[in-house]
Amino acid sequence: MSSKTLGLSDELSAYLQQVSLRDTELLARLREETSGMPMAGMQISAEQGQFMQLLVKALGIRRAIEIGVYTGYSSLCVALAMPDDGRIIACDISEEWTSVARRYWEKAGVSHKIELRLAPALETLGIMLANDLNNSFDFAFIDADKTSYKDYYEHTLTLIRPGGLIAIDNTLWNGAVVDESNQTEDTRAIREFNAMVHADERVDISLLPIGDGLTLALKR
Repeated sequence: MSSKTLGLSDELSAYLQQVSLRDTELLARLREETSGMPMAGMQISAEQGQFMQLLVKALGIRRAIEIGVYTGYSSLCVALAMPDDGRIIACDISEEWTSVARRYWEKAGVSHKIELRLAPALETLGIMLANDLNNSFDFAFIDADKTSYKDYYEHTLTLIRPGGLIAIDNTLWNGAVVDESNQTEDTRAIREFNAMVHADERVDISLLPIGDGLTLALKR
């Protein structure tokens, strides 16, 4: 028994994947291809992707927003877990990185579920709000530039329905959030965001030590 969350050694992490991860060849191939790309650390872990699939199935998520696509691993995981009429609006600004995503969405047979919008995410979210899509989505995943997290959160909180879920990645920021000597702009933005969500009575929250820290915020 333990009164605090267990830290994972490399050996224990490998064991966790061995007895928990139900991988597919396509997901493994996308992780492998991404591992050789610039900014490869932006990709979520395999166990986080599987956890998000579990959330999608458990909550019956059919309409989702993704902010930050990169090479499409998280959107692929979510789309695979959705029913055939599920839909994701995926926001990114990189044609190069999302071209990889498009290939894998096509291979997986889920490209019809994903609408990629290549524009600044706040612009896309603003258009959605202007089109009166408030309370229309079940789920949002935020994994983009950290200095905009507060704005992404506020926009998505309006767009998702009561009982909908927002998942925010990197909220432990590789441990830098507790290192007071680290005063980079991104680190300070994550600290401020975490404090804001902790005090936000519009949501129920849990920060999970999976991947680089994943905050779940359930809209009341």
